[in-house]
Amino acid sequence: MVQRIRLRYTKRGRLRFTSHRDFQRAFERALRRAEVPMAYSAGFTPHPRVSYANAAPTGTGSEAEYLEIALAESRDPEKLRELLDESMPVGLDITEAVEARTSGLADRLTASVWELRLEGVEGADAERAVEAFLAAEAVEVQRRTKNGMRTFDTRGAVVSLVTVPAPADRTPDNACAILRLVVRHLTPAVRPDDVLSGLQAVADLAPPVPAAVTRLAQGLFDEESGTVTDPLAPDREAVTAAPPTAAVAADAKAPEGPAA
Repeated sequence: MVQRIRLRYTKRGRLRFTSHRDFQRAFERALRRAEVPMAYSAGFTPHPRVSYANAAPTGTGSEAEYLEIALAESRDPEKLRELLDESMPVGLDITEAVEARTSGLADRLTASVWELRLEGVEGADAERAVEAFLAAEAVEVQRRTKNGMRTFDTRGAVVSLVTVPAPADRTPDNACAILRLVVRHLTPAVRPDDVLSGLQAVADLAPPVPAAVTRLAQGLFDEESGTVTDPLAPDREAVTAAPPTAAVAADAKAPEGPAA
């Protein structure tokens, strides 16, 4: 391995129903089409070295999914991004690429910002449910896991939950409440649908149709500002702060030729 590249990608439109395994298959096909010089794992069945981090649940959209690939040859990150994006289905878009110059990408994914669009729900009803949820010390819900039904608290993971203005073209006959949610990544993970179950438990809020859920951001939660920061920022900052390469430094030190 000579280089690591970190990528940000999306799940948009109908492709939000793509499972993580389906995305993995599509991405590995894109790597082959784009002729990316991948580094491979050791052993009897080598695999391209791809690390996926905290994938969104199937059925949710996302503007902020991340992965890291290891290369056997150096490539320009932006040119590599363009080649991969052209090789992926529309909706699974590769939106950013940076060279990994720091460690611990997964450790910087500690919280997510989600948008929940509740068609058929009045804004006032959503506000009352949000107030009841935030006022509760604990909001327990149940979810079926591979080990059976599990009960856990959703309130403790929620950093903030607010309503935002609905689109201007909405009418009373076409109501839509929009919630903005910041949730910490804990164990067990609290998902947006768990929070919706909690809203139903504390305030009987039950949208008539399934909510449209989109992850807007994912990264390190800043306790002071209360915001979720960009997990690729440390790598970009490391690039700008890096000293000149050996070749550039050598050119800078080379003696000038004789004057004409």
